[in-house]
Amino acid sequence: MKTALITGANKSIGFEAARQLLRQGFHVYIGSRSLAKGQQAVEQLRAEGLSEAEAVQLDVTDEESVNAARATIGQRTGVLDVLINNAGINGGAPQSATGTAVGVFEDVYATNVFGVVRVTQAFLDLLQQSAQPRIVNVSSGMASLTRHNDPTWKYYPNKAAVYHTSKAALNMYTIVLAYELRETKVKVNAVDPGFTATDFNHHRGTGTVEEAAARLVKYALLGEDGPTGRFVSEENTPVTGDIPW
Repeated sequence: MKTALITGANKSIGFEAARQLLRQGFHVYIGSRSLAKGQQAVEQLRAEGLSEAEAVQLDVTDEESVNAARATIGQRTGVLDVLINNAGINGGAPQSATGTAVGVFEDVYATNVFGVVRVTQAFLDLLQQSAQPRIVNVSSGMASLTRHNDPTWKYYPNKAAVYHTSKAALNMYTIVLAYELRETKVKVNAVDPGFTATDFNHHRGTGTVEEAAARLVKYALLGEDGPTGRFVSEENTPVTGDIPW
């Protein structure tokens, strides 16, 4: 049975991605800062007949928590097939490049960037034992530097100095990680789930969690001929998926 770890999987897109992978026959580790909330998520999934869900306490900003999660999962399996780095925070609003406190940047980067690095490094050895290891870094279409520098883009005025820059940094980490792993079986991609109605954006999004999760799961299930080192946003470019960096 294949295995997957999803960070921030006790709710919203992460939870739905877990549900979809469980339906594909995976054993899914539900990473959650609160073990109680993770266990509640597992109970809900099991009530749906999805018995291969397991809660793991995992705070991506806490090295001890990540190491403990790695030890726990390592006791249960010697192989991890999929890692979805889903946990993220937005930092609130407004986000001004000239006025937002450095502490807000630090908090958001701690989760959205450093947390991804920490979890990826901790679980890479288990991923490398898989026949088809996949890493999905949950990004945002709003992280495109090219589009943010294009006055004709419809979202050009929508600038969030903290959240958008954190996801742009995550994209660069994805590029470097994919390059370093290019001679291995690991495929790494940055995937925009789309503007999804969740509590992350006060349910202002236009897409559903089912649609968003399916985009992540697609790249978690890539075949041998699948891409690596890509930035994809199928909500915006449904034909190729690729959007400009």
